[in-house]
Amino acid sequence: MNEAIRPGPESQPQAVASPELSVVVPTFNERDNVLTLFRRLETALAGKAFEVIFVDDNSPDGTWDVVRGLARQDSRVRCIRRIGRRGLSGACIEGILASSAACAAVIDADLQHDETQLKKMLALLQGNEADLVVGSRYIEGGSADSFNKQRAGASALATEVARRVLRVKIADPMSGFFMIRRERFEQLAPQLSTQGFKILLDIIATAHGDLRVKEIPYTFGSRLHGESKLDSMVALDFLGLVLAKLTNDVVSLRFLLFAMVGSTGLFVHLAALFVALNILGWPFPQAQACGAVVAMTSNFILNNFLTYRDQRLKGFAILRGLLLFYLVCSVGLFANVGVAFSVYDKQPIWWLAGAAGALMGVVWNYAMSGLFVWRKR
Repeated sequence: MNEAIRPGPESQPQAVASPELSVVVPTFNERDNVLTLFRRLETALAGKAFEVIFVDDNSPDGTWDVVRGLARQDSRVRCIRRIGRRGLSGACIEGILASSAACAAVIDADLQHDETQLKKMLALLQGNEADLVVGSRYIEGGSADSFNKQRAGASALATEVARRVLRVKIADPMSGFFMIRRERFEQLAPQLSTQGFKILLDIIATAHGDLRVKEIPYTFGSRLHGESKLDSMVALDFLGLVLAKLTNDVVSLRFLLFAMVGSTGLFVHLAALFVALNILGWPFPQAQACGAVVAMTSNFILNNFLTYRDQRLKGFAILRGLLLFYLVCSVGLFANVGVAFSVYDKQPIWWLAGAAGALMGVVWNYAMSGLFVWRKR
């Protein structure tokens, strides 16, 4: 490995006392792309003082170790290794806040973004023509031809939803390739979600039109090594982010995901109840208890997989977390019923009482789950 990252005579370590640009690269299992990306950045940013901050989510393939080896050879490279935290948005936020230049760019490690556009993006910021410059696939001169039909359709749908629902005006709010003034980012950072993948959409929606944005075209390339990090849960992440922004962040993305998972529990409960009653022939009390346990188990699995995937429980901790989740939800049921009875006693409107009880239950379960089941250690 040391042989592979030994700098040549054209790539001697340079001082980075006052970099003009910080390039933030979120990584997970990208060890085969790290060196290639850095060499491309060297070429693209020739003549510019820059630093590259790799933010790695404790990659099993040892990406962080490759980055550290590179950092020992070139002082322009920095490594942030995150343990117990996952997610592209959170990695970008930490990387930009740790940067030292007045301008910060975000670029993927998979070599699909066009690093040759970075100088042009930097010139727009330094020329005070924009606060945020976005690499766009969907304006004239840009292209996303490397997308397969499924991903192209999903991207187009998400872009349309963002533009119509959140009134986002740019052509490519789903882009993961952008550059921003760090001082403007720091103003927005406290309101940004550390979950999900769509950090640019979060930035634009949170700014409420208070950022001068320019788009420049680029061609989205094909991945050379590794696998895409996008999975089927990204759609729910996106939906949760849209709903959170519609409430002006009064309700967090994590809470919305928790509530969405909880709503699926109702259908799981009813399905288990039906099977226990009509197929197994159990008495109603036992069937109802079975439905409740099955629903709680389903909710725990989905929350561990989706809502708290950046703090996902593994090994023996899953069993311990499941038992604690049962306890939390059992107490939440009493809170649900208690609030519903209290509301109904004062205002005998069944749907209002039921909704108040359900809201109390989900708030309790969410708060206590965060404290006891998926608490950060």
